[in-house]
Amino acid sequence: MANPIKWANALSTRPSLEAAVAEVVNRAEQLLPVPANLGLVFISSAFASEYPRLMPLLKERLSVPVIIGCGGSGIIGMNVEGDAQEVEAAPALSLSLAHLPDVNVHAFHISPDELPDLDSPPDAWVDLVGVSPQEYPQFILLAEPFSSGIGDLVQGLDFAYPGSIKVGGLASASTMGVQSGLFYHYEKKPRAPSLYRDGTVGVALSGNIVLETIVAQGCRPIGQIYQVTKGERNIMLELAEPDSAAKGIGEAKARPPLEILRDLLQELSEEDRQLAQHSLFVGVARDEFKQQLHHGDFLIRNMLGVDPRVGAIAIGDRVRPGQRIQFHLRDAHTSAEDLELVLQRYKQEAPDTSDAANALMFSCLGRGEGLYGKPGFDSQLFRRYMQTTQLVGFFCNGEIGPVSGSTFLHAYTSVFGICRQKNTSF
Repeated sequence: MANPIKWANALSTRPSLEAAVAEVVNRAEQLLPVPANLGLVFISSAFASEYPRLMPLLKERLSVPVIIGCGGSGIIGMNVEGDAQEVEAAPALSLSLAHLPDVNVHAFHISPDELPDLDSPPDAWVDLVGVSPQEYPQFILLAEPFSSGIGDLVQGLDFAYPGSIKVGGLASASTMGVQSGLFYHYEKKPRAPSLYRDGTVGVALSGNIVLETIVAQGCRPIGQIYQVTKGERNIMLELAEPDSAAKGIGEAKARPPLEILRDLLQELSEEDRQLAQHSLFVGVARDEFKQQLHHGDFLIRNMLGVDPRVGAIAIGDRVRPGQRIQFHLRDAHTSAEDLELVLQRYKQEAPDTSDAANALMFSCLGRGEGLYGKPGFDSQLFRRYMQTTQLVGFFCNGEIGPVSGSTFLHAYTSVFGICRQKNTSF
């Protein structure tokens, strides 16, 4: 291969921002002896008060046409020993530089008030991003968690760019009240602000590159698969019994969801009943036409509340009659098993991973040491399967990745975006 894609990453844990910037720039440039045309920067929210200083410091030392990044409660990068490291609730700065020959790198910032209506034609979304669907772009998206409209954005991008991969995450902070930060530099828009407090920053990569994804939601199903027979907005009002789910919605014997859940909890072990008190979720099947649903076919959503008067359950997603759901539990053991399962599946489908120079990791801030009881679990497991692939990213307030061909905003998930050249992808 005459001119391969190359990445270099450096992680610093120095408490001084100037020292951290100097360290990551010097090391990344030493590791990448060719010009970079993309930079990714992730900075700990421990530096939140210094966010306005980050991009000026980087641009003093770097000449890279595109840089995007954000703040996070924890940062993931490659340390001086060449190992992936997760740094949570402490100062950290991760800088990636990429040499992407034959790849068009187009950066953008989208504010919430720029988003088209969801019934707008695809051209409205294409005009917003500024890249033709014929270029088959791959997207990296970083969003502010409270005002970005990210759900509408990923839905609109799926509509306008079907088949294009979209991965990313929502900026986060280690403590409440800390303001998020999105970082942006695009030489074609020199007057654009370098720090945004709302919306989404992103890059569209087109040409000789693909992003392959691994999405580990970290839950296991309990009980049977049910069918929603009555629902309003995000509230499940009636579910069909498993033995009647094959009938028409009007014929199915329906019961209140809370009643079904209470019966299910009685059948669980004492350990699982204890777990359900704080780690109970609802999986929503996203493929309406798939007859046999298996692990990974459900989009995991939070349970937001119950109404004992009518037996209703509210979840963190819209529901509609005909959807299939299944209750799920989450714990460290299940999360570890789920990640290993999807990594094994990826390795089976792509046994030669030596050409995957870099991977992005967008992990929920509810994972990490708080879930596993020790730091670095997800990144170390990933590197066990992808030993020569650099891993960078941050802990998110929501993760962006595909399930069953559509892009969703996840929770409690680790999403990996693996970068390869198009002509070496499986």
